[in-house]
Amino acid sequence: MENTTMFGGSLWIWVIFIGFTVISWLISHQLKSRFQKYSKIPTANGMTGRDVVEKMLRDNGVTGVKIGSVEGMLTDHYNPVNKTINLSRDVYYGNSIAAAAVAAHETGHALQHAKGYSMLKLRSTLVPAVEFASHWVQWILLAGILMVNSFPGLLLVGIGLFAIMTLFSFVTLPVEIDASHRALAWLRNSGITDYQTQGYAFDALKWAAYTYVIAALSSLATLLYYIMIYLNRRD
Repeated sequence: MENTTMFGGSLWIWVIFIGFTVISWLISHQLKSRFQKYSKIPTANGMTGRDVVEKMLRDNGVTGVKIGSVEGMLTDHYNPVNKTINLSRDVYYGNSIAAAAVAAHETGHALQHAKGYSMLKLRSTLVPAVEFASHWVQWILLAGILMVNSFPGLLLVGIGLFAIMTLFSFVTLPVEIDASHRALAWLRNSGITDYQTQGYAFDALKWAAYTYVIAALSSLATLLYYIMIYLNRRD
């Protein structure tokens, strides 16, 4: 009976895993496709991604934020530790709607930091715990599954570590969505986008947000699977 349960559980998680992998690939493909499409549509004033960051920071009275360029495609991110907005080369030097949207989004994180946005604070607080959990969780979960009947407490520890990572994924969602809202509002109010191009910027950031949604749901599904193994252990 135990083997049947374990086999059914394994089959279930593989179906979920493959499903989320396919959905994640489709979303990633759509995101890259949208970025490439909107990269061909220039901003009306010719502003580059770096220009957008500088103006958005200036308009919001935020100082002390550095701007850097990093390699790769869609590798843009804000580092709150050293207050640096890192833009991929296509965004840093690009003067397209896609570049403006991404640059404004990352600047949105800098604004969150400057204004003490609560969810960003919570996310930053979780970072040390997430870094620790990500280093050990796979080994503890593996050992916990192998020893689930003789030492169930080990699996429970692994579930706790994975739960921290899952919480981090869900805390990230409002942080990313809020940054996009700040970006879109500023792009519209500053005149960088008009009625038509505002829709393009929204579409690009929408698909970027979907990547975080699917990551959070995938993490939750995996967490529930480990909990199921723990609850179905032989007493």
